[in-house]
Amino acid sequence: MAKAAAGKTPWFDDSSDAPMLAEYARKLDSFLDAVADGRIESQELAAQEKRVVDLMKQVDPLLSPEAHELVTQLLCEVTAYDLMNAMHMAGKARPATKFRG
Repeated sequence: MAKAAAGKTPWFDDSSDAPMLAEYARKLDSFLDAVADGRIESQELAAQEKRVVDLMKQVDPLLSPEAHELVTQLLCEVTAYDLMNAMHMAGKARPATKFRG
């Protein structure tokens, strides 16, 4: 991930203000390895969940109660966005007509 001058990975694109998390995620070795064969296996999903839980456990003690609540809200909103995006993409992939056999 590209670090800004302040040593923090930017969350937003400077020119468009668009979130950059998906761009970073697509470059993660764990993601690239998991999607290399075009399928996500149960063990790959479990390994990703473990990475998320481990990072949450590392971050949690660093946060004030107020920051903890904001990060909790952020994680929930990001998760909701990802679920909505997956449903939207799945809907676009469906045929426009129904099969009438």
